[in-house]
Amino acid sequence: MAQYVISDIHGCAKTFYALLFDRLHLTHTDQLYLLGDYIDRGPDSKGVLDIIQQLYDNGYQVQCLRGNHEVMLLQSYTTSNEAIWLRNGGDETLYSFGVDSVRKIPYSYISLLLKMDYYVKTRTHYLVHAGFNFSNPNFLEDYHAMIWIRQWYDTIPYQWLQDYRIVHGHTPLPRRNIEEQLQYYRTSILPLNIDAGCAYKGHHPELGNLCALNLDTDELIFQENIDINE
Repeated sequence: MAQYVISDIHGCAKTFYALLFDRLHLTHTDQLYLLGDYIDRGPDSKGVLDIIQQLYDNGYQVQCLRGNHEVMLLQSYTTSNEAIWLRNGGDETLYSFGVDSVRKIPYSYISLLLKMDYYVKTRTHYLVHAGFNFSNPNFLEDYHAMIWIRQWYDTIPYQWLQDYRIVHGHTPLPRRNIEEQLQYYRTSILPLNIDAGCAYKGHHPELGNLCALNLDTDELIFQENIDINE
């Protein structure tokens, strides 16, 4: 049994599938944690959500968290105000579903997103999409920060954290920066950001990978984006 964490797939279904089954060789005894931002920007958000649902249906052990892009979609669905979401890649998601409005996305997909938590605590880790606002005394209830926060490392209360480590995504980093950060993460000095900017292939020369972290071995596994042709 292995424990894997992946974040920020952003509509890159082929890349996601390749990472799961060509690189990780995911089995039913493995535990998979997904840290949000499954949709928007990439070409096949529907396909990513379909893979996640198939993992559930086929008995894989998977736990999904929501990211800011899932929350923007849900807010658009509730309010019928799609402007902010569309400016942040929602148009690509609508295209993948073949619809012109968020209200036309089948409710089974909305239901899937609504079931997702904001963070998870394992025996050894806190897993979250963006991070924690430790400046807030009630940081484990600050869900807005969990999906949006950046530049929060200086506020970490290590006495409270003890031996737990934090893994997150949300802010794209080049592969080399994630590999460098891993050295500090291994000594519990810093959290580890595993967002390797999958959907930004062709837009930034150092991005365009999907990253998985093995929580048991601290191994990083990268899959280059195969959804987007430069």
